[in-house]
Amino acid sequence: MLQPNRTNRQCGDKNEGTAYLRLSKDDGVGESASISTQRKIIHNYAKEHGFKIVKEYVDDGWSGTNFDRPGFQQMIKDIEDKKIYLIITKDLSRLGRDYIQTGQYTEIFFPTKGVRYIAINDGYDSDSPYSDIAPFKNVVNEMYARDISRKIRSSFIANMEDGNYIGNFAPYGYQKDPADKHRLIPDEAAAAIVKMIFEMAAGGTAPTGIADFLNANNIPPPAIYRCIVHPHLNPDNYSRRKEWTASNVVKLLRNTVYLGHLSQGKTSKVSFKSAVTVQKPRQDWIVVENTHEPLVSQELYDEVRRRSQSRTCNKNGGFQNIFSGIAKCADCGRNMSAVGTRKKGSPANLACGGYKLYGSEECSNHFIDYNTLYDIVLDSIRERVRLSKKEQDEILKCLQEELSAKINDPDRKRKLANLKAKGQELDKTIERLYEDHVQGVLSGDRFTKLLDKYENESKDIAAKIQILDVDADLKQQSAKLQESHKKLIALLKSFTNVKELSIDTLFQLIDRIEIEQGYFEKTEHGRVKHQTVKIYFRFTAETTTKRYCI
Repeated sequence: MLQPNRTNRQCGDKNEGTAYLRLSKDDGVGESASISTQRKIIHNYAKEHGFKIVKEYVDDGWSGTNFDRPGFQQMIKDIEDKKIYLIITKDLSRLGRDYIQTGQYTEIFFPTKGVRYIAINDGYDSDSPYSDIAPFKNVVNEMYARDISRKIRSSFIANMEDGNYIGNFAPYGYQKDPADKHRLIPDEAAAAIVKMIFEMAAGGTAPTGIADFLNANNIPPPAIYRCIVHPHLNPDNYSRRKEWTASNVVKLLRNTVYLGHLSQGKTSKVSFKSAVTVQKPRQDWIVVENTHEPLVSQELYDEVRRRSQSRTCNKNGGFQNIFSGIAKCADCGRNMSAVGTRKKGSPANLACGGYKLYGSEECSNHFIDYNTLYDIVLDSIRERVRLSKKEQDEILKCLQEELSAKINDPDRKRKLANLKAKGQELDKTIERLYEDHVQGVLSGDRFTKLLDKYENESKDIAAKIQILDVDADLKQQSAKLQESHKKLIALLKSFTNVKELSIDTLFQLIDRIEIEQGYFEKTEHGRVKHQTVKIYFRFTAETTTKRYCI
């Protein structure tokens, strides 16, 4: 961010300011070369336009879909403190790749705070009357981020299908093999506790009794044990109660990882822009058997399962709570959880997760009928999101022009051509290696080392080609203009003509929904329930408050 040479600024030297730089994580350590490139571009621009950079905000290794970046948040704080009046980035995508939140900053927050914003390579200047293209560029940036997210997800799925463990931390009872982080080996201390828990459960001890026994003997629960093994972790971030509970005992007893099997892909992100995950049906899990040493036998596991009694809510033929992870208790902040209902025609009630797990000592119930909440949210979205036919046509035109420019970008084509040429040269080198090995010119060890080196280089080049060639499918779309129009119109209508709610729609439009505690009032017509629901939309700072009575 920079402060320009303008006389109407009130804070600091009129020629001073700062710069913001961001890059997604690729190097792992150190400052990435592309950060240096961004710095050079911004400094050159500043010099040409009479600005002096006095401070930089850098987020190296942070995704553009995440706005909780430390450098970015410090920058926002300094704007709030009236220390910044001009922001300069290399392009709009450096600010962010979530078009709703990026647009909220460029179209609402910055102007409200009197901040001028310039994106050099996009030719965007908020002080210019020709800045209407910015929202459409933000849409394109998000489409790019969406495609990268899809490729990363495909890589994770491939690893899971190969039986590789991809979690950040090993399950309780195991540790990651120092020689192979994708393989689990027993953690002797925790493994002994796991075996004891299974034996107690098989002997008839209820989960509550097991939890009481473990707590009485000062045995750390899984979350606290993880923090003991990894001292850099803060226990307050991983466990609120810091003790064993019946629920985590039940969860442990149901986990097939202790049979030597890996069950992964149990959850999925509702959107690449959100950290919120939802539980996937068991049939959609990725299960690979016999990947590591089991801690319990199949017979012991089956005996525990026979003795256990599940306490699950009736799903009424496949009911799915689309508000999972987004509907919150207004008092304690926990997720609202599906519970049973006696109301005819309703699939479920939603209740405070803290109340459901621990009772009234933790929180009040905050009950709300699922269908009632559904109707409230759907009506609110329809009220908020509208787009005229003329506006749709303008978006289609600008977006297609932007996509065309992106496809035909000469710099991208040049890099792609260079990578393909290098890849072909590596293929030839690998062929010569095989020939030299067959002819006895290369020893076996030397051949293996060189082959591994060139194969890894080839994979790296292939990955980079895949990223640069991200718009290959768009070339086919541009050749079929009518088909492209239909897809774009369908995308717009999904936001502007919402007929029913879906998980993806909710998490793209809404940040969270807060459910307040309801109360009943006696009237001459019987009891009437009053309750308040607050809906926080992503694209506006305003809150929609709905008060209803039934």
